[in-house]
Amino acid sequence: MPLPDATTASSTDATASVDATIPEAAVPAEAVAPLMRGLAVLNRLTEANGVLSLSALERATGLARSTVDRITATLARMGYVRLDGRDAVLTPRLMELGNAYLAALRLPALLDAHADALADELDESVSLAVGDRDGIRFIHQATRRRAMSLSFRIGDLLPAERTAPGPLFATEWTADDWRRWHERRAADPADHGFPAVPPRTDDSGASGADFEAYVEQARADGWALDDQLIEPGLVAVSVPVRDPRTGRVACVASVVSHTSRRTVTGLRDDLLPRLRSTVAAMEAELRVRPSSGTPASPSGLAAWTGASKQELGREFVESLARGLTVLTAFGESRAELTLTEIARATGLARATARRALITYEHLGYVETHGRTFALTPRVLSLGFPPLSRTSLPEIAAPHLAELAGRVQESASLAILSTDSGTGSGAEIQYTARAAARRIVSAHITVGTRVPAYPTSMGRVLLAGIPEAERQVRDLAPLAPLTPHTVTDPTAFARVLTEVREQGYALVSEELEEGLRSIAVPVRDRTGRVVAAVNVAMHTTRRTAENCVTEVLPELYGTASRIEGELRTAGRFTRVPLA
Repeated sequence: MPLPDATTASSTDATASVDATIPEAAVPAEAVAPLMRGLAVLNRLTEANGVLSLSALERATGLARSTVDRITATLARMGYVRLDGRDAVLTPRLMELGNAYLAALRLPALLDAHADALADELDESVSLAVGDRDGIRFIHQATRRRAMSLSFRIGDLLPAERTAPGPLFATEWTADDWRRWHERRAADPADHGFPAVPPRTDDSGASGADFEAYVEQARADGWALDDQLIEPGLVAVSVPVRDPRTGRVACVASVVSHTSRRTVTGLRDDLLPRLRSTVAAMEAELRVRPSSGTPASPSGLAAWTGASKQELGREFVESLARGLTVLTAFGESRAELTLTEIARATGLARATARRALITYEHLGYVETHGRTFALTPRVLSLGFPPLSRTSLPEIAAPHLAELAGRVQESASLAILSTDSGTGSGAEIQYTARAAARRIVSAHITVGTRVPAYPTSMGRVLLAGIPEAERQVRDLAPLAPLTPHTVTDPTAFARVLTEVREQGYALVSEELEEGLRSIAVPVRDRTGRVVAAVNVAMHTTRRTAENCVTEVLPELYGTASRIEGELRTAGRFTRVPLA
């Protein structure tokens, strides 16, 4: 679709190291070269599981080191990358780009409960996938935890011919789609362009006439099987979920198992009927889904990028930052947007938004529908697969290190647990920690458990429990661990009320003499307290008043940053708390 308000731009070196699975094509004259380079950096980091040294990025992208430095500095300013010594590390904040696609798609929000329920019922892994050109990409995983379990992640791209969903999507391929598939198979016979799967061997997968026959069988049956096409032992059965409005495949639901548990025949005979029933419920869900709402109001991101350019100068690549903000215009109730709506949502000039869209369409991240634009599943390739398995301790670790460095005291993250085996009642378990460099400091390691009641983090966590639930929770006897420990149940209840009202807990010498700590809660997307972060020190180093005036503001800032990344990471994935 021709776009209005064209402006010219140099595309020199713009093709350096873009996604290897995208067929080469002439780069549009108006493509944004810095945006293409930034996407290349994000793709190489994704392929490296989220961490790569700056020298390795230089080699992998073919870009000059100065260019890599400027791109990673810009991504760090946006919160998408963390620079750790000589390494660039993807951060959960980057998942907001994939979240924009998943929210606009709406399928995970509408169908994931059905997939999760089926996984629980069958005690097998269940996934949802969408088609991405001649491959498939996962949008939801309900994985069973076993010694031999699936390693696929949301956003992983697999070749269509080595999966059960692939032939179901291929039943709707056009002649151009088939031509592209044959070209890709000829150019990459070992599937090196799909890092999520093992390289192809002579007898793995389907090719040529075999895959075409596989597709025709799937068309006739209305379902498909994967009999160890990806690797030995992995079997799956898939059924298409059709859009009730168009009749086309919206996504494919699969039940995945291992031959040590089920044969492929067993999957078909025993589980296919239940999968079909769940798919029928999914399609009923799609029939009643609400219509799209109004586009988002201006986000102010354009003004932020301008201010960042003013502050950082040449080290901030403004065209990259502005180009990435275009993806955030999409989301729930904003699946398809016009150029005007995208410019309004981001605060960008139409010409700037237009050039970014030209770039994204060229690279396969955006497609046009008449006068509107929509994101494609390829957006998930921007960091989502490695980040989709991020745990809360991994999110918290760099923030705890920064906190410990600022206050020069040890900082920790803990969750609440109940150890019924010891009779000790509620305990806290340390799940992340950054120790200060001091001669005298609290010697606590990750995994350590201590009673909740005499600790600042324990009190924050207990205070975050709804009162009705807290009244029945077993705290065990409030034993006097030191002369300062609060042991009277009525007094302890008042302490928890005070903690809940003031938003933090300060404990001095109740767990151990000489130890003082202050803690604040960490909340998830729903506002539920899921963890606590604290700073601990010897009582001689700071008074209680100093803790409140000097340390508490730093704690609040750290908790806020952890919560921000937790909200982003947890929007469409489950973030393990430990």
